[in-house]
Amino acid sequence: MRLKNRIALVTGGSRGIGAAIVERLAEEGADVAINYTSPGSKEKAEQLKQKVIETFHVRAMIVKANVGIKQEVEQMIAEVESTLGAVEILVNNAGVAPFEPFLKLTEETWDQTYQTNVKSIFLTTQRVAKKMIEKRFGKIINITSTASLLVTSPVIPHYISSKAAASHLTKALAIELGKFNINVNAVGPSTVATDMCHDYLKDSEILEKEIQANPMKRLGNEKQIGDAVVFLASEEAMQVNGHLLMVDGGLTVKAAQPEDHLEQERNLII
Repeated sequence: MRLKNRIALVTGGSRGIGAAIVERLAEEGADVAINYTSPGSKEKAEQLKQKVIETFHVRAMIVKANVGIKQEVEQMIAEVESTLGAVEILVNNAGVAPFEPFLKLTEETWDQTYQTNVKSIFLTTQRVAKKMIEKRFGKIINITSTASLLVTSPVIPHYISSKAAASHLTKALAIELGKFNINVNAVGPSTVATDMCHDYLKDSEILEKEIQANPMKRLGNEKQIGDAVVFLASEEAMQVNGHLLMVDGGLTVKAAQPEDHLEQERNLII
C-alpha cells in the first residue's frame, strides 16, 4: 500500500500498458482515474474500473478525453478533481505508433502522432502542475519508449522523433518543477506484446527477431511497466528526477542487432 489514498490519473488507461499501470497503482492503494478516448474503449475502461474497485477496494472513475485537445484535457481534469480530488500522480501513457515509412508519411499521421505523444504531455502536465505546486507534491511519469534513445525501426520516424521529444520534455519539466517537490520522470518500455502490437507481432519471424534482439531473449510484459511506474510514484523515488527508466531487458545498451555482427563474432570465438 505504498500509494494509499493518493489520487492518480492514467491517460490511455483502458487497455494494454495503461490498464496494467492502473491495476498496479490501485493495488498499491491509489484511487485511479482511467482516461479513454473512443467509444470502443469505454467498455474496457468500465470493466477495468469495476475490477480495481472490487479487487483493491479503491475509488475509481472513467473519464473520456482526447488528451491532445486542450479543452478536453481541461474538462477531464476538472471532472477528476470534482470526483476524486486533485491529481497527485499523473501518468502520461496515451500514445500512438502508426507504421508509415518516411516517403509515404502523411501530414495527418505526423500531426496525430505529435499531438498524442508530445502535445498531450504538455497539456495534461501544465494543468495538473498548478495544483501540485500548491500542495508542494506531485509525481509525473511519462511513458516513452526505447525509441527515445535508439532508431528502433525504419518505418516509424514520426513515432521515434516524438518519443525523443517526450524524453527531453521530461528532463526540462524535471528542472522547472523540481523546486516545488514535483518529480518528473519517464519509463521507456521495449516491445511489449499488447493489442497495440498485435498485428506487428503476429508474424512469427518478426516476433522471433524481437526476442533474439533483446539481451534477455524475451519480451517484456505490461506488469513490469506498471511496477516501474509504482516505484517512481512512491516515496522511495523522492530523489529520482528527470530520469528515463528503461524497462527493456538491456536492449538500449547494445548497438548491433543479431543479424549484424553477432554471428560473425561467434565464429571468430570458435
